[in-house]
Amino acid sequence: MGRLVIVSNRVAVPRRGEAAAAGGLAVALKDAFSNRGGLWFGWSGNVSADPPDVVRHARRAGVDYAVIDLSQDAYDGFYAGYANSALWPMFHFRLGLLDYDCDEADCYRAVNRRYAQKLMGMLRPDDTVWVHDYQMIPLGAELRALGSRHRIGYFHHIPFPPWAVFSAMPGAEDLIRDLLAYDLVGVQTHRDLAGLADCMAQGTGMKMRAGGEVRFRGRRIRLRAFPIGIATDEFAEVAARSAGGPEAQRLVASLAGRALIIGAERLDYTKGLPERLKAFGALLNRFPEYRSKVTYLQVAARSREDVESYKGLKREIEHLAGCINGEHADADWTPVRYVGRAVPRDTLAGYYRAAQVGLVTPLRDGMNLVAKEYVAAQDPQNPGVLVLSRFAGASEEMPEALTVNPLDAVGMAEAMKAALEMPLGERQDRHGAMLRRLRENTVGGWAKAFLDVLEGHEPAEAPSRAAALAVFQARLMARNASTSSANVSEEMLGIQVADLSTARASRAR
Repeated sequence: MGRLVIVSNRVAVPRRGEAAAAGGLAVALKDAFSNRGGLWFGWSGNVSADPPDVVRHARRAGVDYAVIDLSQDAYDGFYAGYANSALWPMFHFRLGLLDYDCDEADCYRAVNRRYAQKLMGMLRPDDTVWVHDYQMIPLGAELRALGSRHRIGYFHHIPFPPWAVFSAMPGAEDLIRDLLAYDLVGVQTHRDLAGLADCMAQGTGMKMRAGGEVRFRGRRIRLRAFPIGIATDEFAEVAARSAGGPEAQRLVASLAGRALIIGAERLDYTKGLPERLKAFGALLNRFPEYRSKVTYLQVAARSREDVESYKGLKREIEHLAGCINGEHADADWTPVRYVGRAVPRDTLAGYYRAAQVGLVTPLRDGMNLVAKEYVAAQDPQNPGVLVLSRFAGASEEMPEALTVNPLDAVGMAEAMKAALEMPLGERQDRHGAMLRRLRENTVGGWAKAFLDVLEGHEPAEAPSRAAALAVFQARLMARNASTSSANVSEEMLGIQVADLSTARASRAR
């Protein structure tokens, strides 16, 4: 078995003597690396006016790390520009925020070409290459152009929209054709798989077959959904331990017996933070009995502060939090607690366990692991309730959550009320079902499932019903473009009626 070679936008090289980082891909790929060794390649995170055209190497715990610096121009055009000002909003259905610049698009491809040139010299004939996320879409094609015949897979961590949205991006057809260089393209959910298949059908003319594949120049390209999981039991242990620690205990004491609603993510316009604050304000206005009875803690770590849309978002959230507090606060009660910085993972796990309601309501998300971490962190004997956006990929796997439309402030307020009033037995039933599913689909299992398909080790079995349904939906959209466009427009605008049937049924009981 050859090495596993991972390529991602950012590579955090552990310091000598330290373990790999506890989050993200480091957790997902820990087992895969430990079984076979490997190489992790990508950007160092360093930006300089004139970076040396070299790759720096390090070896930690049996894994080789190779990182490359970016010039300021490359960072501005590739990362802050095309990747995060054009691709990111397009993939999240936010076409009004798409800022396309042809020079930045050229820079994006030039950086991927440079990465491929540097990586190609480090590859061994039997290596398996796994490329991660939207910053690296053209990398496989660039490697093929240099003569690579390796097994190359690509995993797309964020949503994948249908062609009616994707085609708004100038050069959309070229991006879809880039994916044909891979042996396997993975996405988070079957909804994303339907979007990918629709883009393949309408962007290249190739339709996904029943087995989840397309054929191109004699090659088979497989398209599959691989929902990413978490290290469920490990996170549950961290939460139980952290709940007794000083940070969580101080938080609980400060609540003075009030219920806690928590939200935690990085500051991003895809996360629905303004909409969430408006919904909490609606809870206090429509259900005044909850005034001075509940506190909402929002942790929003700052990110991408050099992108203008993020600066405006920060101002909007601070304004909304101030307005709610100004209208409802008492001398001994602040309704909204807003923390605009990162909180350590262990501390956050303890906060999750202390919260009666986990509010995870993105406008669009590939998966959203906060939803899974909140459930894993709960005390099974007295669990909290997850309120989850229907537009989060996690909603496919977590039907026991109270599912909401994040654009419906009143519906979200009603779901929060239902969560706060839910009987213990129902909370235990919902939590138990979700926890069992999280233990079945762990992050290690996700990595293994992807690599098994990429390397041809998957069991010979028929596609799942959900996968077959995704193929059928994609074919239907491709055959009937006018109907597809109407449906996708409604999906894109997020104006569907919120699915609050479970919340309302709970409240009626």
